[in-house]
Amino acid sequence: MNDPLSTDPYKGVRDFYPDAFAREEALFARIRQTLALWGYEEYDASPLERTELYEAKTSEEIVREQTYTFTDRGARSVTLRPEMTPTLARMVAGKRRELVFPLRWFSIGNRFRYERPQKGRLREFYQADIDLVGLPEGEADIEIVTLAAQILRDFGASEDDFTIRMNARPLLDAACKAAGLAGESVQKYLRLLDKKSKMSPEDFEAASNELTAKGPLAIIDKADATPEVALEKRKLLDRIETLKMRGVRNVVFDSSITRGFDYYTGMVFEVFDTDPGNVRALFGGGRYDRLVALWGGEAIPAVGFALGDVTLADFLETHALSPKSDSGKPRLYLGTPDESALPAAQAFADTLRKEGIRVFVNLTGRALGDQIKDAVKRGIPFFAAYGADEAANNMVRMKALATGAEISLPLRELPARLREGD
Repeated sequence: MNDPLSTDPYKGVRDFYPDAFAREEALFARIRQTLALWGYEEYDASPLERTELYEAKTSEEIVREQTYTFTDRGARSVTLRPEMTPTLARMVAGKRRELVFPLRWFSIGNRFRYERPQKGRLREFYQADIDLVGLPEGEADIEIVTLAAQILRDFGASEDDFTIRMNARPLLDAACKAAGLAGESVQKYLRLLDKKSKMSPEDFEAASNELTAKGPLAIIDKADATPEVALEKRKLLDRIETLKMRGVRNVVFDSSITRGFDYYTGMVFEVFDTDPGNVRALFGGGRYDRLVALWGGEAIPAVGFALGDVTLADFLETHALSPKSDSGKPRLYLGTPDESALPAAQAFADTLRKEGIRVFVNLTGRALGDQIKDAVKRGIPFFAAYGADEAANNMVRMKALATGAEISLPLRELPARLREGD
């Protein structure tokens, strides 16, 4: 006899049973609410993309080591999307003559990375990608960073709960040039810098010295930096000052922030939890002005960020800010004294559903006492039996299962009482 199949999900992914799914939905419902107020529209696309989409501009390491890539039956190389930005760029390029710019778009869905599962990292995760497409750097960058902060505020976070660390790719490029780096060496250094937080200072310095004897970060921090470095740093500091004046006071300059993707061309930022027990990057983003041009035509400027569910949930739990979820459970368990009452009970349940009440109708031959126990197990807050007597008298006796309190009331009043709360 064959061994039974495992009930465990594939390593690094999750099953969402109803309660867990309700928590996930509550998370993204709050984000959708904020984005709608800011005029952002939701879009979506298939999680399957041609591998060349990522080979063109995503980090080589991500494509080679962290994607789920396979050859389909048509001998085409296909990848499960590790991120959404290239898909957005493809879609914008495909309809660029029909779209009305600037675009304020967002997408919520699953992404896939083949990496070692650990706290805050899974192989499948859900993410909200928020982008502002069609405006140059300036006010668009201000809006995106402000929106990133506002999303956390709308969960109840204060500015002391998180910090926004900002840098700029032009500043890093200028510092790399001053350090004597060029071409592929610049990309190697930026990828090394992106891993800096996961390395010891000694290992980072040793790896950096293999690329250049002059440290680009040290050049940025020098008072007598090159004019190009000084100019780019001044522009970035001015933007940070503008953000502070606009109410985002917890944004700071951090010369080590670079982000892992090769397509960034301007401002980059990451949001960090400030709690000592959860000090880590929560999410980030930046400006990418040349990505859409990979499909031909003029470049279309863009800026955005992505917010993953795993790190967000950790942040909210750490700060006791997790939103209350509506599990979608029925509000009322409608019991039936016997099987002959089923047709009338279903008909009455239909009238309640038309009033927006979620109703679970018993379809078994259990005794009413056992039906009440079943309602308790299911977490349904109210119980009422419906049979010939209730139908004849137009009255029902409803029980609040949390307290045991009972009340008799006319059938027509039941929907209003069920809406009042527990």
